[in-house]
Amino acid sequence: MKTLKTSLPLLNAMVVFESAARNGGLTTAAEELNIAQSAVSRHVANLERQLSVTLFTRKGNRVFLTDAGSTLAEAIRDGLGTIREAVERLQAPDRDTFVVGSSFDIAQMWLMPRFDLVASRIPNGQVMLLTSNDYKDFDQPDVALSIRFGTPEEWPGLVARKLFDGEWFPVCSPAFLERHPLASEFPQAFLDIPLLHLITQPGAVDSWQSWIGTERPLDGPRFTSYLSMMHETIAGRGAALAWAGFIEEHLRLGQLVRLTSTSRRHHSSFYIVTRTKTSPAIQAVVQALIGSVADQTLQG
Repeated sequence: MKTLKTSLPLLNAMVVFESAARNGGLTTAAEELNIAQSAVSRHVANLERQLSVTLFTRKGNRVFLTDAGSTLAEAIRDGLGTIREAVERLQAPDRDTFVVGSSFDIAQMWLMPRFDLVASRIPNGQVMLLTSNDYKDFDQPDVALSIRFGTPEEWPGLVARKLFDGEWFPVCSPAFLERHPLASEFPQAFLDIPLLHLITQPGAVDSWQSWIGTERPLDGPRFTSYLSMMHETIAGRGAALAWAGFIEEHLRLGQLVRLTSTSRRHHSSFYIVTRTKTSPAIQAVVQALIGSVADQTLQG
């Protein structure tokens, strides 16, 4: 019978790999962890050998996640996040904890830039972020609020306040557009340029196949993480479909440009979800987050 010790890679190897994946380089990971770069390379090589997969492709001094690498990095981030949350709870049992739930991608792309808004409304407590792709995890009584994608009917007995529509459109970096000029309002034109894909369900409406209007398989790297896909888009390695609400700061800074003036909308939207009875602190956080969306709209 396999035990955790025999069936899982060593924890230190996974920590090293996660740092290299997040930083996009072995040298940066070594600096962050205060270890030699050779040790980082050894840990990654051992992990690839143990799993019998290639986790990175290497170009110069940078490394890029393969599909297998993206899957493992996302799982490790979720796992380490759960461990970190448990340790923080054990170390600070006397402080009130304000738990906010969301998926990892929503947390990184939308919530973390607003984390100070949440923390400032909870001056005497500890804010904790719970990341999960299973919204049932957010139904726990200690979760104050959660950010979810769907429709209010999916969460009976809870209160859902809309943040923004499920709207998406094609984007790329300015440098990529210079290399691949196209008639952007014509969907079939996207067949002629490198595309980056988020792994979705077959027939999903928010896929490149849906945008272009084709059923044929499309080439291009696949990502399980929206965040990883957007990093590659900003780096100029392809065009991607971006969700409105997550991408405005990158557009404002000129890191990305829209490729069409039109958008498409999902039948689902992004919501803040709470219980029916909420404390003044929860109400203050909800209003601050909703207000940040309104402020962003006015700035745009």
